[in-house]
Amino acid sequence: QVQLVESGGGLVRAGGSLRLSCAASGRTFSNYGMGWFRQAPGKEREFVAADMWSGSSTYYTDSVKGRFTISRDNAKNTMYLQMNSLKPEDTAVYYCAVRMSYSRPYRYTTSYDYWGQGTQVTVSS
Repeated sequence: QVQLVESGGGLVRAGGSLRLSCAASGRTFSNYGMGWFRQAPGKEREFVAADMWSGSSTYYTDSVKGRFTISRDNAKNTMYLQMNSLKPEDTAVYYCAVRMSYSRPYRYTTSYDYWGQGTQVTVSS
């Protein structure tokens, strides 16, 4: 089993930055796929970013390209989401996730096997 613990959320002004962390415990390996999703009030959980093969392939939703960066530190079993130039529309609960198979699309929540508890990110205008 894989347990994911998130941290790094908070309140930030528009244009500011935050770095989210997701620490994994259990049998987590470098070849697992990892992703970040977010859910704003009244909206469905949406894909934000993902990586595969220890970060050799990365993917982003259009709205965050050029602003967000997904990365991982395999030695620490930790993944990160660096968020720069934050906008009020980025306000959401952010979730990290891990999947053990690449047979499903990376942008779908149903493709992932384990989830963090979520961390609130609030961007003020």
